[in-house]
Amino acid sequence: MYSANVKDYFVSTLLGRMRVDTGCWDVPSPGVLICCVLCGVAINCWDAFMSTLALVRHGQASFFTDDYDKLSELGWEQSRVLGRYWVEKGVGFDEVYVGTLRRQRETAEAAGEAFAAAGLDWPEHQVLPGLDEYRGDEVQETLLPILCKKDESFVRLKKDYDNATEEQDRYRTFHRLLAAVMQEWIGGKHDTNGIAPWTDFRDGVRSAIDTIRNREGGGRRVAVFSSGGPIAVTVMSVLQAPDLMAGELNWRIRNCSVTEMTFSGERIALDCFNGLSHLRDPELLTYR
Repeated sequence: MYSANVKDYFVSTLLGRMRVDTGCWDVPSPGVLICCVLCGVAINCWDAFMSTLALVRHGQASFFTDDYDKLSELGWEQSRVLGRYWVEKGVGFDEVYVGTLRRQRETAEAAGEAFAAAGLDWPEHQVLPGLDEYRGDEVQETLLPILCKKDESFVRLKKDYDNATEEQDRYRTFHRLLAAVMQEWIGGKHDTNGIAPWTDFRDGVRSAIDTIRNREGGGRRVAVFSSGGPIAVTVMSVLQAPDLMAGELNWRIRNCSVTEMTFSGERIALDCFNGLSHLRDPELLTYR
């Protein structure tokens, strides 16, 4: 998309400028006028042709419970707030995609409730397994014993987590342990003993996003309800950053945040990362 500054330039050129030295209005030549009009039309046509992609991380899931893969009550509320915000802002979508995970689907359904309540269309979601989160539990269970044998720092991280009793300490120590293990998984230096390597997960995400992007039509409005890992991979890929950056990006993505992109053909650009303007209540801001 073009910035407001570029558009303002064409508008000011069309209207002319006040000369500081004489105080007279300096009117542009006919040739300049024609050029600006054509460029303005081109900008508006380009904006209309570009498609938008809203990547939403699922609302807060049920962490430290028997079934993590469902929204908590707070997660449902985060998702409903997002839907109401979109309705208030006049934002609509032509397509909605989810992975196979329950928490992703529930986030899409909760956001869609606001559209139904307002009498607005909400597309039936389409499922792409490549939008699923990586299996962090399997990665940790497989790699952690190997890492503990090789590096004392992993022994300390595991001990800190095992000894944590307060909820906040459990969150903090779990995150530190998982982040360290995930960086080793992404680095690909260890035998994964049968679990899928990072590259398989990364390529699966890219394939899912490519499937969405390559569908016909311009000016499409697409919402994708996924998880931190796939969103981080997509941002990393768009920025052409190294794979290890995906881990760093992942830990910054909050529940029910919106990452926005524009795309057309082979071109795709990042417009907003981890947007939270809809979650005005601080109580709605969570990572897990």
